[in-house]
Amino acid sequence: MYYLGLDIGSSSIKVALVEVATGKSVGVVQEPETEMEMLAVKNGWAEQDPKDWWKHVCNGIKKIKEKFDIDQNQIVGIGIAYQMHGLVLLDKEGEPVRKSIIWCDSRAVEIGNEAYYAIGEEECKSHLLNSPANFTASKLKWVKENEPEVYNKAKTMMLPGDYVAYRFSQLMNTTISGLSEGILWDFKQDSVADLLLDHYGISKSFIPELVETFGLQSKVDVQGAEESGLAVGTPIFYRAGDQPNNALALNVFNPGEVAATGGTSGVVYAVTKTLSGKESTRVNNFAHVNYTKQTPRIGKLLNINGAGIQYRWLLNNLDVGSYEEMNNLASEISVGSDGVCLIPFGNGAERMLNNKDIGTRLVNVNLNNHNKTHICRAALEGIAFSFVYGMEILKSDGIGIDVMRAGNDNLFRSDIFANTIATLMSQDIEIYNTTGAIGAARAAGIYEGGFEKFGAYITNNDHVKTFKPLGDKESYLRAYENWKKELELTIN
Repeated sequence: MYYLGLDIGSSSIKVALVEVATGKSVGVVQEPETEMEMLAVKNGWAEQDPKDWWKHVCNGIKKIKEKFDIDQNQIVGIGIAYQMHGLVLLDKEGEPVRKSIIWCDSRAVEIGNEAYYAIGEEECKSHLLNSPANFTASKLKWVKENEPEVYNKAKTMMLPGDYVAYRFSQLMNTTISGLSEGILWDFKQDSVADLLLDHYGISKSFIPELVETFGLQSKVDVQGAEESGLAVGTPIFYRAGDQPNNALALNVFNPGEVAATGGTSGVVYAVTKTLSGKESTRVNNFAHVNYTKQTPRIGKLLNINGAGIQYRWLLNNLDVGSYEEMNNLASEISVGSDGVCLIPFGNGAERMLNNKDIGTRLVNVNLNNHNKTHICRAALEGIAFSFVYGMEILKSDGIGIDVMRAGNDNLFRSDIFANTIATLMSQDIEIYNTTGAIGAARAAGIYEGGFEKFGAYITNNDHVKTFKPLGDKESYLRAYENWKKELELTIN
């Protein structure tokens, strides 16, 4: 028997199968093979058609069943992970009234900023743990202000994962964790965030029914079965946004545990039990997948836009053939890159820098002595330093780090990158070979098997290696202080 996991990304849909008995991954497929279309009518806008997600989900399920010769009756549970912060609006018939405004769309920034100061900084921090910023609630307010005819047709708002679950079952529901990522949950009142909805003039009737993150959320109905190829009655047991789900996939549930991702953008996601919004404009605070009022578990998410995209830009613009070659070139240079510094924030405004857009800077290059080997080393170090800088912000917000885990992908495949972070933070970094779709599939079993069994799935199947702090911390500290000096000069 198998659990099926879905990861609804903005680039593609990934579908995974894991064995119920062992948690072992059977395989993962992707739909479509090339990146999904993203509509950008104006600069800073990003939209996708929710019906396309469903089409690719159905195609992906068909593909994985055929690839591994799996019968629909062998799939006994579904877990769903999805791109966070997207807005899906449905009419009374359950049809989308417009394309989804997805996570990377920035049209509602000013609306959120206005709400933060109008409601009051302390009120937002204590109730929402965040600024409303450019999240789902603010995107709904944008639709109300700018597309009144569309807004008046809409009856229910959903997150992307809620919509996919709805297409399986024809039932509309969501989770506390999901609402918190849209800044639609009031942690102080333990209820839907009336103070923000009232400020925006939005009816609470837009919010669908609440269900548990782990539990019987709904079942595949006749229509969902016909379209998806799953059996009628197959239960949906789990749903969460991609970053909380990535932490789950790395067995990160408890205070002091941290999950890191080094993809196109970088993420540090730290779990705490403290309802603190001290850094509410630089750090996002969401209800983690195992949050309850009685046992609060908050995921503090720090995002770094300029991470893997910086290294990819170098790959595309230096005369090198692969990331492996770049890593080998970088390894020829000692710690600190002979003074060369790369400030990697060239992928838009950085929230952890108070939304400043400072771009990428390459400084201290001596045209007689330095070459691409120094630049490759400076890039890996600069991105690693940005992670350390972010973790210092998290520590200032009361986060302690006891365990740090990361997926075996992208930047964390580089020894230089991982060793730099491990050494500066004096912290082991455990590397695991897992994905969001595999995590979502395994999470479907938590409802019946508990967290202990889930943790065993990961430790028994996925551990790759552990990076330990190196002995020569002084050279890393000197390089980091030099980088911070250049960053502060750039900011100021």
